[in-house]
Order: sequence, then C-alpha cells, then structure tokens
Amino acid sequence: METVYIGLAGFGTVGSGLAKILESNGDWIERRLGKRIAIKKVLVRDLNKARAASPGPEATFTADPAELINDPDISIVVELMGGVDAARSLITSALEKRRHVVTANKHLLAEHGPELFALAARNGLGLFYEASVAGGIPTISTFREALAGDRISEVVGILNGTANYILSEMTVNGLDFNTALSQAQDLGYAESDPTLDIEGHDTAHKLVVLIRLAFGLDYPLKKLPVRGITGVTPQDITYAREFGYRIKLIAEAREVDGQIEAGVFPALVRYTYLLARVGGNYNAIRLTGNAVGPVMLHGQGAGDLPTGSAVLADIMALVRGPQEPDNTGFRNAPLAPAPILPPDQAVCMHYLRATVEDRTGVMASIAQAMADNGVSIAQAVQKGDSENGSVSVVFITHDASATAMSKVIADIDAMGFTVKPTVHYRIL
Repeated sequence: METVYIGLAGFGTVGSGLAKILESNGDWIERRLGKRIAIKKVLVRDLNKARAASPGPEATFTADPAELINDPDISIVVELMGGVDAARSLITSALEKRRHVVTANKHLLAEHGPELFALAARNGLGLFYEASVAGGIPTISTFREALAGDRISEVVGILNGTANYILSEMTVNGLDFNTALSQAQDLGYAESDPTLDIEGHDTAHKLVVLIRLAFGLDYPLKKLPVRGITGVTPQDITYAREFGYRIKLIAEAREVDGQIEAGVFPALVRYTYLLARVGGNYNAIRLTGNAVGPVMLHGQGAGDLPTGSAVLADIMALVRGPQEPDNTGFRNAPLAPAPILPPDQAVCMHYLRATVEDRTGVMASIAQAMADNGVSIAQAVQKGDSENGSVSVVFITHDASATAMSKVIADIDAMGFTVKPTVHYRIL
C-alpha cells in the first residue's frame, strides 16, 4: 500500500495527539484513503527532551527545518509549533519547495494569511487550517464546503475555552476571577502566561480567520476592537443572572448595510440562547446563512485528540486530491479589504452599573443623562443596601449606539455622587 509521508514541525500537545490518532486509527484511515499516512520527520527545538508519545516507528527527530523541507519523500508539512516568525519562515519555505501545508496557527494566519494564501495559490498548493479555529469542531470546512453556497450574514461565537471556563466557574460556582484562572491553570486549560486568552487576542485571531471564510473579505487584525475578561467581577455576573443573562467572551462579525461590524468583547447573553449554556472549556459558533438559516456548531475547542483530529482531517483531504486546493473558499485573490463599520456606530442593548452615593435624586440624574444622549432605559434597579454610603444602580438599555453610551458613561462618571467608574457591557 502506498504511504504518504508527512513532516511534522512541533511535537507538543497537538503533535502528539496527531501521532496517537495515526496509531490507533491507522486501519480506519487506510480504508478511507486506500493509502497509509506516516510521520517521517519531526522538527523539535530540543533533541534530548523526553517525549511522552512516539511519532511512529518510521519517524526521526531533527532540529534542522531544512531536513523537513528538503526530504523528497515528504509531501505534506504540518506546522504545529506556534509562534509567528519561525512558523512563517517554515511555511513559506515549504510552499516554495512545492509541499502542501497544514497548520493550526491562527495567530500567523490572522497576521500573514493573505500573503501565504497567495503563495500557495501561485504554486497550486494546499494551505489547510481546520485546527486553527475551535479545535475539533469542523468549522473551517463548514464555511468552505458545506455552506459554500450560502451568503453568511452573521457569525457569533465562543472561541476560547480558557476564557469560557473561567467565566463558567465564576457563574456556576461563584469564584472570583483570579481563583478561576488559577484553577484553569491547574487543570491545564490555561497557560502559565494566559494573556492571549484572557485579554481576547486568541479569540481575535480566530475571528479574523472566520471573517475571511464567512464574508470573503479581509478584516485587518490591527483594526479589530478587542476587550478581554480581566475586568469581569462576581458582582456583575450575579446582577446579569438576575436580569436573565450570562456573561460570555463573544466574537462577533455581521453585515450591517454593506459594512462589517466585528469585535471581541465580554457580553451579556440571554440565558435562553444556546450560546449562554456553553460551559467549561467548550467552544461554540452560531452562524446565519440566507439559505440554511441559523446553524450552531459546538464541541471541544482544544486538546490533543480533538485538535489532532482536525489536523488529520486536513491531511486526509490533501491526500485524496487531485482537485485544485481550495484554501480561502473563494477564487478571487487576494480577498478585498472589508468595508468596516466604525466601532462607535455599532448599535445594541447595553448593561451599565454605576456605583453612587446613596442619596435622593441619583436615579433621576442618571436617567436624565441617558435621555439627553438619546438612550432609552429598558430596566433600572438599585442593588443592595448602602455599603460605606454607596450603592450600585444597574441599567439595561434599549438599542443605542456605542457613541451615545460613551457619552452617557462620561456624564455619569463626572457627576459628584459617582464613587467608582461606571461598568459597561454590551448585550448580545
């Protein structure tokens, strides 16, 4: 039986997961393809490091990227080492040497995707990336293949398992942020430096990739509004629940009058929505097509076997051939730049919590500030008894622009009775 050899760059969590699947499901894969898939070379930084898994009986380790690129037996290079610069160099070299590439590197694709896709197209090669978004959930192929004929109007999702685990623990078990983060690190859900996850940047990388697939447009990463979850408090989670909402880190992109409104932000999601019920380290994506309507994808967004499964799906798709690889999902290249809706023009409902002195006239003054800026109140309530002379006043608004809300918040914070900066979240 013919063997297709791959060169694997990186043998961490996902790389070892891929090797485990190739070993355990080898017979099944051969039945699907009529060919074997085997790892021939593995690029690592430290040749002396002990490995918890084996890459297979035919595999050898190397610290030299050239051995991966120049081996004539290797037809597919799989990049799983992460980072940007070294991965970009490796993938560029592989494409120039006419090797197909599979990657899970959403950060690299978010920043340098257009140039890499253009290089792959010039050489008629596949640059596949199913594992770059939502781990084991078949997300990329859903946009690129299953729903290729639909016009997508909206994509909204929970794309980071670390952030979702933290918010879930704060919601269900009443933990504060730091305790929930520490617990996530102990369980292996969060890195020792969790900045990319909790500040929303990992989610932003994935959203840029999805915008290309959903809308056929390039939304520059540097222009995407991003806000993380480090400021979320148990107090606001409790109040949100009382109003019938859950706080989630949301990635959203939608078409609004010919422009793309997009961003990453913690938001209140009504508890009846499926997204609000996505718990733990799971991911979910809700998309809306003009033919199919709403579709929900849900599953494990990380981990060795789920993500390794997504990598393997790309490898198998390239092995099947021989059709021209479809990397971006669109044949016009490069993709046009997205017409971006300015973030201050985005319209939605809002949650505000003002910490104010407990005295007469406060609610009326805040309501007047909202009226002056054209913001309508849907609900308002004073929460709790006076503590050190101050109380929380919580508002849910009707739809209002981000500009109007910024003015309202500035007005409230400038009032003499305001004790702390006003807390604000969007409502999905």
